Amino acid sequence: MGRYDFRPLRVHQHASQLLAAERTRIVPPWHEVIGTIPPAQTLVRSQPLQHQERPRKPNKRKPSKLFQPQRIVYEEDTLRRGFFGDHPWELARPRVVLENDGKDAERKDWSLPSQPDRPVDGESVVQRQMFLLHGNPEAGHMPDPNMTPAKAYDQARKEFYEMRLQQDIERRVAKEEALATGAYFGKSTLQIGMELEEKAYEEWKSWASKEVVELEQKRAAMYTGIGSEVASLPEADPQVDAAVEELDATIKP
Repeated sequence: MGRYDFRPLRVHQHASQLLAAERTRIVPPWHEVIGTIPPAQTLVRSQPLQHQERPRKPNKRKPSKLFQPQRIVYEEDTLRRGFFGDHPWELARPRVVLENDGKDAERKDWSLPSQPDRPVDGESVVQRQMFLLHGNPEAGHMPDPNMTPAKAYDQARKEFYEMRLQQDIERRVAKEEALATGAYFGKSTLQIGMELEEKAYEEWKSWASKEVVELEQKRAAMYTGIGSEVASLPEADPQVDAAVEELDATIKP
């Protein structure tokens, strides 16, 4: 049939011929729709949008993946992998992922490490690092030419630690003030964890003591015979006794 297969484009024509020749009396439900809105006749694939330049090598054959779409890569994704790889427990913190149009972070002033209407999290470190690397020329903040990704990450990370420490101190002071006025918060997560750990330790301690006692009993039974089957001595044979006495009589003078 050649290089191209035109049979999918001729499905409507073939069905119309079958209906005209009365070889089938059931009209397919798609027949009228395909006749009104036929499929595209373009058989040549267009090259997808290039998000980044492909390296070209001279004197090489045509690339086999020319018509495949390129991967969409953002610089923020690399920064997120670095931060959350060093701080995996940050992913366990509850977050609100609801946004208006996906560009809420672009409307913040990341010249400051914290935002008044945004909680401090790993995304704050990423956006702060992006600001330190590229600045914000539209707002008059030019990037520092001596700034490197490692320096930007260290600065954003230290600012993040300071803000988290400040939040912990504020929570601790607020709790102490509430306790002073008669509030009761119950057991903390640390106390609950310690109680569970103590319970598991006591269970293991009782099990280990029983194992030690059984081990000592088995070890003592190996030498004393206690706790094992006592070997019974064979009964005396009179013929053997008589032979022994006769032998003793012959040996004695």
